[in-house]
Amino acid sequence: MARLIKIYKENPNPKEIDKVVKVLQNGGLVIYPTDTVYGLGCDITNTKALERIAKIKGVKLEKANFSFICNDLSHLSDYVKQIDTSTYKLLKRALPGPFTFVLPGSKSLPNVFKKKKTVGIRVPNNAIALEIVKALGNPIVSTSIHDEDDVIEYTTDPELIFEKWQHKVDLVIDGGYGDNEASTVIDLTDSEPLVLREGKGSLDIL
Repeated sequence: MARLIKIYKENPNPKEIDKVVKVLQNGGLVIYPTDTVYGLGCDITNTKALERIAKIKGVKLEKANFSFICNDLSHLSDYVKQIDTSTYKLLKRALPGPFTFVLPGSKSLPNVFKKKKTVGIRVPNNAIALEIVKALGNPIVSTSIHDEDDVIEYTTDPELIFEKWQHKVDLVIDGGYGDNEASTVIDLTDSEPLVLREGKGSLDIL
């Protein structure tokens, strides 16, 4: 059964962040806050954990469209093909923020994602998420937590999330109420940016 721990986004406690990192390093699944909805994530380097998330989502791992949560753009070259200056400027302008950018995947993607031509990159404007990734030293692979009730598409209350997910994951972070609007998804694999989903992020950045 999962643990529920409280972390304050204004000033995340390093000891609590370390607890989260240890769970991730041991192949655990963590539910954590972002600048939009709560996410379900694991260490990008742990195949067994990735398979657990894919199973929960009911998808094949090789075909899953998970986001890579980074703490800045320094990991880009590890997972993304070289991008042009205008694309990089757009990323710098928008991130950290409530956006997911679809970019061309590089050859150095983890083995399970080798067949993927694109990756979704996310740098959320949330200190808890950023500190976890920073302390972990590599991205978290993540997907949004959906609610089965179509009216409330996303669950925003961490205690309710814990109640529902405690037997499926290893740790739930209470980082305060989440948002119920997902990130804006923008495809940057072509010459012109293509908005795949309009969410919390403003399109003024384009």
